[in-house]
Amino acid sequence: MKKLIILLWVLIAFLEGFTQIPQFDNYPDTITPKHVKIVVGSGLGIYSAGLSYLSLVWYKDHDRVPFHFYNDGRGYLQMDKFGHAYAAYWESFAAYRALRWAGVDKKRALLWGGSMGFVFQFPIEVFDGLYEGWGFSLWDVAANTFGSTLFLFQETIFNEQLVLMKFSYSPSGYPKYHHILGTNYLESFFLDYNGHTHWFSVNIRGITGIQSVPNWLNFALGYSANGMIYEFENPTYYQGEPFPHLERYRQCFLSLDIDFSRIPVKRKWIRTVFQTVNLIKIPFPALEINRIDRVKFRLFYF
Repeated sequence: MKKLIILLWVLIAFLEGFTQIPQFDNYPDTITPKHVKIVVGSGLGIYSAGLSYLSLVWYKDHDRVPFHFYNDGRGYLQMDKFGHAYAAYWESFAAYRALRWAGVDKKRALLWGGSMGFVFQFPIEVFDGLYEGWGFSLWDVAANTFGSTLFLFQETIFNEQLVLMKFSYSPSGYPKYHHILGTNYLESFFLDYNGHTHWFSVNIRGITGIQSVPNWLNFALGYSANGMIYEFENPTYYQGEPFPHLERYRQCFLSLDIDFSRIPVKRKWIRTVFQTVNLIKIPFPALEINRIDRVKFRLFYF
């Protein structure tokens, strides 16, 4: 999931810089060849660079082996799978918007762009299947499929995204136990699943029809997990010393959120900033439910 977040945010930031979509999705109704070239060229260029990075840097310390499968459905208490779905959702979102900005009609934009999260990530899964220490994961493919399908279903049925997938990070404190979770803040941001939370941010007015609720106000359901060092179980010894017992457990959250894409603004650069920020869950008070603390109130949860 770490490599997917890097690729995802670079791709979206680049496409958003070009595709200044008018407010309320007033897409052009004719194809602009120049815009099509920008979308296709930038997407292919960034993705090719990303795959080159994976083959030359990410896997450089791993031996090439015959193609093989890897069952990681229990790994990291499914946090990695939420990450795959999140990346696929926003890749499909960005590709669809970019094609609509280029004047591609909705049906073809959904067909070509809406499935792009799955298409982008599938070769990465194949790469995993060719290197020692990794493997082709059907669970990853299922998560990728879910992310793209969530976008496609909503855009097809509702013509809008009533449920957004979002991400937040808060330092967990677990990297102090093992270097595998990162040796500094930036490394831990990508390597420490304990600090990740994935959210389904639901538009309240769109779901309930209550007009008195601000259109930008969302209700958020979050999922995270704690106590994880290795993928399936924690070490018993580290650097020759007994490793402390850390309870591995899941966390569910109830909170509020903001859908910045529903806030009307005139300046294009502000819309670009809002759309990029929309990938992230805004800190709000939250109710946490887990089997250790049962129910716990968080005054300001990231």
